[in-house]
Amino acid sequence: MADADFTPRVFSGIKPSGGLTLGNYLGAIKRFVGMQGGDFETIYCVVDMHAITVWQDPEDLRTATREVAAGYLASGIDPSKSILFNQSRVSAHAELGWLFNCVARVGWMNRMTQFKDKAGKNAENVSLGLYAYPSLMAADILTYHATHVPVGEDQKQHVELTRDIAKKFNHDYKVDFFPETVPVIEGPAMRVMNLRDGTKKMSKSGESDMERVNMLDDADAIAKKFKKSRSDQDMLPEQMEGLADRPEARNLVNIYAALADTTGDAVLAEFGGQGWGKFKPALADLAVDKLAPISSEMKRFMDDPAEIDRIMAHGAEKARAIADPILNKTFEIMGFVR
Repeated sequence: MADADFTPRVFSGIKPSGGLTLGNYLGAIKRFVGMQGGDFETIYCVVDMHAITVWQDPEDLRTATREVAAGYLASGIDPSKSILFNQSRVSAHAELGWLFNCVARVGWMNRMTQFKDKAGKNAENVSLGLYAYPSLMAADILTYHATHVPVGEDQKQHVELTRDIAKKFNHDYKVDFFPETVPVIEGPAMRVMNLRDGTKKMSKSGESDMERVNMLDDADAIAKKFKKSRSDQDMLPEQMEGLADRPEARNLVNIYAALADTTGDAVLAEFGGQGWGKFKPALADLAVDKLAPISSEMKRFMDDPAEIDRIMAHGAEKARAIADPILNKTFEIMGFVR
């Protein structure tokens, strides 16, 4: 069925597994904010049920869930323009996830590269949830008939699986019920890399705190991390092609471009031919200007968890109003007596 037959609707979410980083902001949240109030209904979720594919301390999970919500709100997600909630408040996600477990094929799951990366040599001992979570991700998206999902390159495979599940369901039951969701991948810093190793993605679980910028870092910490970030000995080129084999340099230029809402080539038009002694302080100043206010606002929200919970509970009510009729129709199509 063509996307035009569905309400243009965006869904995306972030897993609460540790603190938010600059990678979460530039790769996801900043883009979510930019899609508000435009041509789409926007639904943004803290996907807390995905977090428990590996064991979580309950209190840590509660804190991390509220931190992601605080990051959304502090960055500009407006509950009057977008639906914001945490996944576990809307049971349709889990229910549709099980139905999709019975639609998806084992061979499809075996091709999911993220499971192989996360399970490693310990695949026999990880949870079934870690193996099957792409099916739950498909349910997250399709329980709202979402037509578009802003994702990083590393999540594109999961949106393709969502499309496969939608197509098989529609084919098997001879309906045009679920949309074939489109992944939206754009921006100069889609994948923000480690500040100490430009070949690795910036991660919450890296060994050193200097590898990443945390969204709760204050201005001094933000500036210090960029000024001490790894670069190389060469001057900056005048075009991005000159950074092809310079991962740390390319990462820093991409971060600057994303923070400044410009392109890498535009950044190099300004800084090309200059050294890191000029560029890094400029990047640090830009990052502090853009990120420190978000950090302060996040801390304000984190000091009032009841307000975060109130906002997410209200968002969940609006989410259920969309999800429950879609879930009920799915049960009807599949032949359940309810």
